[in-house]
Amino acid sequence: MGAGLQINWVVVTYAWLQFVAWGFLSILIAEVVRDSYHAACHHVKWLGKWHNKHHMVYRRDLSIISLEAYRDSQLYHDIVESILLLIILSAIAIVFRPLGLWLGVLYAATFFYGASLRYILGKVETDYTHTPGTLEVIPSVWWVNRTYHWRHHFDDVNAYYSGVFPLVDKVLGTALSVKGKTIAITGASGSLGQAMTAELIKNNAKVVALTTHPEKFVEQPRFTVIPWESGKEEELRSRLQKVDILIINHGINVYGSRTPEDIDKSFEVNTFSAVRLMDVFFSTVTGADDKATKEIWINTSEAEVSPALSPLYELSKRTLGNMITLKRLDSPCTIRKLILGPFKSQLNPYGVMSAKQVAAAIVFLARRDFRNIIVTVNPLTYIFFPVKELSTWLYYRIFSLGKSKS
Repeated sequence: MGAGLQINWVVVTYAWLQFVAWGFLSILIAEVVRDSYHAACHHVKWLGKWHNKHHMVYRRDLSIISLEAYRDSQLYHDIVESILLLIILSAIAIVFRPLGLWLGVLYAATFFYGASLRYILGKVETDYTHTPGTLEVIPSVWWVNRTYHWRHHFDDVNAYYSGVFPLVDKVLGTALSVKGKTIAITGASGSLGQAMTAELIKNNAKVVALTTHPEKFVEQPRFTVIPWESGKEEELRSRLQKVDILIINHGINVYGSRTPEDIDKSFEVNTFSAVRLMDVFFSTVTGADDKATKEIWINTSEAEVSPALSPLYELSKRTLGNMITLKRLDSPCTIRKLILGPFKSQLNPYGVMSAKQVAAAIVFLARRDFRNIIVTVNPLTYIFFPVKELSTWLYYRIFSLGKSKS
């Protein structure tokens, strides 16, 4: 007998990897095309007439006003969108020929199949981002869950365009909208507080300054000043009920001091006051929509992972950072950490960045749904912080217990 059939595993492996790579690319193209079409529906009038049928069919809890209206919306939006997606992906697969590109066509076909079931048979349950009911989890950062998509309908229709993966929203800066939101900020009279106030107002937010120095501010539209100081967090409860985003930004730096008084002061202001304020804000996350719209942004500083030439500042900020990582495990709303490098301020007159630059970068990254917002000139922080945060999160998740769910 002749030699058996020999398989060149190098060639097979290469062909398989090539197929997977083209398939991944085709699905990526499908997501970009689908979500770009969705965005276009909100900016092109004649497309908007069809797409509005989709928006008009839902109540605030995502229940539908009628099955007839729902099926009509599927015909004029979902089916049209999926047919367009099939045509574009098929054309790409035919022109460029790699077999893996047909995975994108198959992916697009699943949307057409689901939309057809909903239109012909009224299968509402196949539309997972529009399942009716209360919002039980916070918006996902990795994929579009119900809470994420709910915001497109009832928070800002000109944001949150993505349907499965939020790639397009992250590119466009529409993964978070601050338009019309009420945003409270502590440490508002400091350099960063003032820069953040200006940046948020520029992005059409309403800002509430929580400050020990109300005399430093002048009256302006969409801006309110509330006198407040560390230790009086509970007094803000009623005010925070109406706040969408709380930015905890207050802090002190005693530099090289290590006296008992400065130890107490550093931890009280930089750590414990921030944690108490966070807990008070958590208690306001009670409404049907709050899991979708309420957030906390906390300035923990680059001192979480890098020297700040101020031992007590480092210790108090690192403790705060670890507390936030722990509380994220059971948080009723989104928490964003602000890991900021040295910028010029009263706490750091030698900073190399300007507060204005830092504020603009924070809002830029928040709108792209970064949960850990790193703004620094130190390249090592971009390496060390993710490693520290992931390892700490994993440790806390394994060795700590949250509230038991009944």
